[in-house]
Amino acid sequence: MKIETKCLHEGYTPKNGEPRVMPIVQSTTYVYDSTDDVAAVFDDPTKSLIYSRFENPTTDCVEKKIAALEGGAAAMCTSSGQAASLLAILNICEAGDSFIASSSIYGGTINLFGFTLKRMGIECIWVDNGCSEEELNAAFKPNTKAVFGETLANPALTVLDIEMWAKAAHAHGVPLIVDNTFATPILCRPIEWGADIVIHSTSKYMDGHAVQVGGVIVDSGKFDWTSGKFPCMTEPDESYHGIVYTEKYAFAPYIVKARMQLMRDFGCYPAANSSFLLNLGLETLPVRMKQYCENALKVAKYIKDTGKVEFVTYPALEGSKGHELAKKYLPNGTSGVISFSIKGGRNTAVKFMDSLKLASNEVHVADIRTCVLHPASATHRQLTDEQLVAAGIDGGLIRLSVGLENVEDIIADLEGAFAKI
Repeated sequence: MKIETKCLHEGYTPKNGEPRVMPIVQSTTYVYDSTDDVAAVFDDPTKSLIYSRFENPTTDCVEKKIAALEGGAAAMCTSSGQAASLLAILNICEAGDSFIASSSIYGGTINLFGFTLKRMGIECIWVDNGCSEEELNAAFKPNTKAVFGETLANPALTVLDIEMWAKAAHAHGVPLIVDNTFATPILCRPIEWGADIVIHSTSKYMDGHAVQVGGVIVDSGKFDWTSGKFPCMTEPDESYHGIVYTEKYAFAPYIVKARMQLMRDFGCYPAANSSFLLNLGLETLPVRMKQYCENALKVAKYIKDTGKVEFVTYPALEGSKGHELAKKYLPNGTSGVISFSIKGGRNTAVKFMDSLKLASNEVHVADIRTCVLHPASATHRQLTDEQLVAAGIDGGLIRLSVGLENVEDIIADLEGAFAKI
């Protein structure tokens, strides 16, 4: 099936007389005929369902759909995008380990990696998103266990050179983890370019309607964990009956371990109703992404021509930062998110945003409705000046998430706000 068809039909196929629409299974528990049957599922949770802290039938359908969309072997949904980022790292890193990450990623993830994980004894080694292959290779340490980047960084909109980062990661025997939130599998499928693990904040384009928070981790099933660098995958897990993940679950050992260890212990699993709503968003994702990209390109061209901005970053725009990489990895568009810096700095940017009528000033992005955010005051407020520069953020920077309104109305709203500064 083509990806548009997969969005509608993967994950759930009704049998004779069953509901056409994926049902909500609103239950935490599952009944068995005997104690031995329950024990067998505890020995191998992939056989059936135990408890909805691990897995739920509705969410299972959505996980299968997202795995198919990304070209992965299996997926696990989480209660938020941050939970997905956290579990993606904790699944293979422990105290005393390090991992490499692009410095221009989402501010909340910077805080998670640079502060919270540091308190757990896990070091994040920051590198510039545009570094050379030599510079990236030089950042590795003997204890480095993973490399992390965003397809389209939030909000700097730098484009990750996925092939180059994957090559470096694999040369050092570690996986590349890519946050594909802004691109979605409609615009880019990182696994096809060498990524091993893909994560999303499903709260954004996948949901599309800003009705619930969620995340997902997708295991490509392609990474070789048996090099000796990951004993957590190749040695018996004492917390789960001595299971060796690479032996018993060779199709996707990473995601099975994440479910059987981390989801069991942290319990950050989404509710069935949240997964049902997420599925509704996924069904229209191809149509929406096409329109987001079309609207945003027109808006980016308008903003560039106003003469009131220092720069506009929208990789699909000719001459914009990341344009050449976007042509390679994102030939069908670079989402609906635009970053631009107002001349006059922070105060002028705030005045501009407060003058908007149609666009909502909110802490969200990738919504069906146009919205704006001042990253230095909000999502990246906790960063130092040095970290803000590394993330590609200045005081005048505005993140504009172009929605699905008529593009002429969006431009008219921006025009009115530009007239006030």
